[in-house]
Amino acid sequence: MTKAQILWADDEIDLLKPHILFLEEKGYEVIPVCSGADALEEMEAAQPDVVLLDEQMPGLSGLDTLRTIKERWPAVDVVMVTKSEEEHVMEDALGGKISDYLVKPVSPSQLLLTLKRLTEGRRLADEHSTMDYQRQFRELALQLDSGLSAAEWADMQRRLVRWDLELASVDDRNIHDIFLAQRRDANRLFCRFMEEHYQQWLAGSEAKPLMSHTLLRERLFPLLKEQRPVFLIVIDNFRYDQWKTVQPLLEQYVRVERDELYYALLPTTTQFARNAMFAGLLPAEIERKYPQYWVNEDEEGHKNQYESELLGENLRRHGIGVKHSYSKVLNAQFGLRLVERLPELMRNPLNVVVYNFIDMLSHARTDSNIVRELAADERAYRSVTLSWMEHSPLLELVKELASRDVTILLTTDHGSVRIDRPVRVKGDRDISVNLRYKQGRLMDYNPRDVFEVKNPESLFLPRRHVTGGYIFCRENDFFAYPNNYNQYVQYYTDTFQHGGLSMEEVLVPAVLLRGKSTR
Repeated sequence: MTKAQILWADDEIDLLKPHILFLEEKGYEVIPVCSGADALEEMEAAQPDVVLLDEQMPGLSGLDTLRTIKERWPAVDVVMVTKSEEEHVMEDALGGKISDYLVKPVSPSQLLLTLKRLTEGRRLADEHSTMDYQRQFRELALQLDSGLSAAEWADMQRRLVRWDLELASVDDRNIHDIFLAQRRDANRLFCRFMEEHYQQWLAGSEAKPLMSHTLLRERLFPLLKEQRPVFLIVIDNFRYDQWKTVQPLLEQYVRVERDELYYALLPTTTQFARNAMFAGLLPAEIERKYPQYWVNEDEEGHKNQYESELLGENLRRHGIGVKHSYSKVLNAQFGLRLVERLPELMRNPLNVVVYNFIDMLSHARTDSNIVRELAADERAYRSVTLSWMEHSPLLELVKELASRDVTILLTTDHGSVRIDRPVRVKGDRDISVNLRYKQGRLMDYNPRDVFEVKNPESLFLPRRHVTGGYIFCRENDFFAYPNNYNQYVQYYTDTFQHGGLSMEEVLVPAVLLRGKSTR
């Protein structure tokens, strides 16, 4: 390992010789200089990892030297060495101009600790994360083999997402491969669990977890009893790892009062899962009770154009006669106008805001090579989501709501999964087009490759044909037609899709937020 290089500028540098020898014994290469001008000259010649900068030097002061270094070499870590903990030095540290500060007299152990954190912090953190995961690997494996309940599967998803995020920055291919194998194993067992219990949940013969069609009744409607406006914000196609990525950003303005996962309905698409969420009914129940609001796949029209009407019917069935608004945000301009309308919306007990960005990103990533490169894998997909949130009108809305006495329920309709394994299927021209599930009459497939539902009524799904059923892809699979098979597979492999059965699609966030001043 190459030695970390330290540039130390102090007008009394000769008196610091013992400290320099101590650092050299610890494996650091130290370049001593006695002025700010000399420090800048050395910066031109060398590329030190850390600059130790005396605040009070004659001639070019430490603060003047700092300003020049940050203008020309903004990435270098600078530690200010000062005689007192003056307020402006601490403000510079908090503002990111300096990486740390030390107060004279500086002890060798203080110095070593600071330099280790700056030069080896990333490596030590990576090693710590790797060792922690290796210690928990067996525990996770034993839990997966023990037969988990619905609540325990939600907790398993939380733990796997936590490790996914923590290991994402670790530069160790082996640990990534181990984690990926364990996550795939978890998904395989989760799919088996869902196939064994899902029908019993819907039939009422087994206690069910929080699901799409019960989410509003159990989590939103009780909030309407409080004497403050409630905002339901639905970010479509929003995975739990994406929520955990943007959470620190939102927590600058709001506090998270409850962070939980619920089970999205199958198929995990807007037509089924989100309509069920707003209606408080299962898809077949919506078709039977409100046929005017249900659009089948073979019919013209948007499949979720009646969400506001379904929400209204849901409220009426539960005897909740509150004034509410419904807004679907498809572009930034509309999102900004929504923020401007906030004083008007505050007069409503309930406001629903649907954001379609993530779903548009998923489809754009499939169709555009540029977007595909920007969101090449889960880590990059999360990064693009965070970048969007940072510059989105949604963040402006959250900021504005944070300063008011409101409650926010932030959720989604379903997640998505990165697909990489094709499953062959044949069908007539009426077969549905989704990559992760199919419904139709004459479908030819290997039953071992799919979750097969021959009787749609058993899952409260509409039946398009007398003999038609549904099939769902599990884990990371996707359906591919024999015609142009290789071209089809190449085009869709490694894209993010939804509609099927996986932890990423089914176990999705429902988060209660309040402004930090709200009690």
